[in-house]
Amino acid sequence: MTNRSTRGLVGSRALVALAVAAAAVLPAAAAPVLKPPADPAAWPAWREEIAAWRAATRARLAYDDALYRRPEFAWAPSCFAVCFLMLCDETFLDREAGAYRVEAFLDREVRGFGGCDGVVLWHAYPRIGFDDRNQFDFYRDLPGGLDGLRDASRRFRARGVRVFVDYNPWDTGTRREGRADIDALADLVKAVEADGVFLDTMNEGPARIRQALDAARPGVVLESELALAPGAVASHHMEWAQWIPDGEVPAVLANKWLERRHLHHVTRRWDRDHSGELQMAWMNGTGILVWENVFGTWVGWNARDRSTLRAMLPIQRRFAALLAGEGWTPLVPAVPPRVYASLWEAGGVRLWTLVNRADADAQGALLRVPHRDGETYYDLVAGREIRPEVAGGAAALGGTIRARGVGAVVSGTPAALGADFPAFLASQAAVDRRFDSDTSFPARPQVLRPVAPTKKAARQAPPAGMAAVEAAAFDLPVSFRVRECGLYDTDPPIGRDPLAMGLHRTKRFTRPATVGPFAVDAKPVTNARFAEFLKASGYRPRHVARFLRHWVGGRPPAGAEDAPVVWVDLDDARAFAAWAGKRLPTEAEWFRAFDRKAAGWGTARVWEWTESERSDGRTRFAVLKGGADYRAEGSDWYADGGPRDIDFAAKFLLAWPGLDRCATIGFRCVVDLE
Repeated sequence: MTNRSTRGLVGSRALVALAVAAAAVLPAAAAPVLKPPADPAAWPAWREEIAAWRAATRARLAYDDALYRRPEFAWAPSCFAVCFLMLCDETFLDREAGAYRVEAFLDREVRGFGGCDGVVLWHAYPRIGFDDRNQFDFYRDLPGGLDGLRDASRRFRARGVRVFVDYNPWDTGTRREGRADIDALADLVKAVEADGVFLDTMNEGPARIRQALDAARPGVVLESELALAPGAVASHHMEWAQWIPDGEVPAVLANKWLERRHLHHVTRRWDRDHSGELQMAWMNGTGILVWENVFGTWVGWNARDRSTLRAMLPIQRRFAALLAGEGWTPLVPAVPPRVYASLWEAGGVRLWTLVNRADADAQGALLRVPHRDGETYYDLVAGREIRPEVAGGAAALGGTIRARGVGAVVSGTPAALGADFPAFLASQAAVDRRFDSDTSFPARPQVLRPVAPTKKAARQAPPAGMAAVEAAAFDLPVSFRVRECGLYDTDPPIGRDPLAMGLHRTKRFTRPATVGPFAVDAKPVTNARFAEFLKASGYRPRHVARFLRHWVGGRPPAGAEDAPVVWVDLDDARAFAAWAGKRLPTEAEWFRAFDRKAAGWGTARVWEWTESERSDGRTRFAVLKGGADYRAEGSDWYADGGPRDIDFAAKFLLAWPGLDRCATIGFRCVVDLE
């Protein structure tokens, strides 16, 4: 099949010749994009080359579009905006109630971005690896377990939003399921009624995954993170276009050109200017990934980019069939310099999607197109009719495209555009009135939870089992492994993009600190001591999920009475400390205690909670100190494990008790001294 603009122009022999020529400039087109020449005069020949490449590639692959024709997958080509949702995001997961704020989350997405068509329910990374729970356990340990997720999934779908779950193929070093991952994944998809699977770090799923998903639930799509080879397009409806190279002249996404119903979600997750991603999606009639909470690091979208997406999405949704059809002509001529256009046509409707690469508005005549009697023209971004100048059979279409913005022009008869088109145009005008050109970064500073002092103990006689530490002002040394979750947002050595810093490398810096005087537990709080607390206080957490999971019959396991208590969250530890007239140590106090040899390890080495809770309104986290005997092996994507030096800090994303309680995290206490 050839592009509509070249159909009838390319005979069979010419097609073969053009395919050979295309192969010379597009090496087997395994590259994710088809790059056009810079000279507009060469674009018609280039369009013929890529049409020939498409025909030759489909013939070579014996391409079968059966999966795209199946009715249960009809939703996929219009899933344009997908939100990457961290399930621990404070705006979504109500930890106090142990519930999901589905409707409030979606209302916010509508206000900010124009809504979303899908959500990726991201769960395990970068938390996974602190203990031996696997990726499927992370879904099970969320509020309500898989039943709770299924309820959330149904609420999403009631609002027209599809649900994707995440699969991490690198998770091979935690607890095993006792069966193949694909079978566990298929059962997860069925249990939560998911619509898609995001294949983390994968360029395509294994052959058996399609059959397993079809047996579990109809209409479940696969989306790869890495670029698909053309041969995998038939079995994968979607893929990311992540950090895909583009040029001044917009490139064509190869797999979208190969299969027009195939959908990309364009993303550059660490960028603060998303205009390039939006323009790539717009020129290719494809989707965008909205990702602000990047594994616990805030990378918010600016107001201009949110405004641009709000204008794009209603157009894409209304003309989804057009954008997935065969009438795509890339790089049709536009009038202003640095303005580029694609044409989409079918059923008597022509749609031009335009982008302005310049940093200034493009104004005046934007397009000159063949005029058709009886058709009218509309600016779909501004929501107004265009009254063209018609001369010599051509219509000059005027308007404005904002700097680094997008434009859209449609033409057709009233019947072709639909009876509800005037209302659609009015709604677009209302969206345009909300446009905000502000490109400043919407910062979210981390706020440290205040530490309440204890009643002061005598300096010369600290409580039993505790050692005194003198007051001090010093430079606190901090080392950490560079991970995508970041650490602190105020320290220049950390930078903004962990990939550019050298992911997984150890970084070091210092921060000024003041402590003391205080006394610190010489050893972590034990199971036996925690049992005393429970008996004396009657404490019972509001959410008991995974609370003291290792105990038997409400008591510590035999022989483990003197081992550090684990399976307690930050609030459990705080409750014990308050009962004992103590508190948790700050990160600086914890370091100082070990630096002065006032504290040591227990019978087993476990991570320890510190009073270091921070929040930016989207992510809560605490700093863990000490390391643990446990280490998840087999992947750098796992969280930090094993014993650690006393300056090492691990960022632990806080979600809710069922996830925050771990087999490898305990605590010790401090008390303020006179």
